[in-house]
Amino acid sequence: MILGMSTSAFTLLHVILSLIGIAAGLVVAAGMLGSKRLEGWTAVFLASTVLTSVTGFFFPRDHVLPSHIVGALSLVVLAIAALAFYRYRAEASWRWIYVVTALVALYLNVFVGVVQAFLKTPFLSALAPTQTEPPFLITQLVVLLAFVALGVVALRSFHPTRQP
Repeated sequence: MILGMSTSAFTLLHVILSLIGIAAGLVVAAGMLGSKRLEGWTAVFLASTVLTSVTGFFFPRDHVLPSHIVGALSLVVLAIAALAFYRYRAEASWRWIYVVTALVALYLNVFVGVVQAFLKTPFLSALAPTQTEPPFLITQLVVLLAFVALGVVALRSFHPTRQP
């Protein structure tokens, strides 16, 4: 039992929160490309991604795992993203700080999703049973490069305070 839920129900909640965070984050990233703030989607993205990271700490473990480090890092960048977006309205230098931290948080969520896909999907697990094999490494590299490219374009495109 975790927080009064069976482990399987809690895991399902954690996965659903993660998928909501990824989907909302992709919408937010698309909004950045169109220089749109998307207040509602951003709230869903930030909240669900924070909840994903927080719920990850509730799984019973007796030592710190890489997932705990990723979760802690995610919470730090999410706090900065929320500060940049809500307190400083993504204006001046807070614009690029918001873009970078929001996309890093989204990347970390997708990174963990790829890890979980290779752990839980039999076909992918067979290709990379230890996650040190080329299919896993290439997939993670492609995801990283896609996010770097997205970040560069978003930094150039996201100017929500400018009038067209």
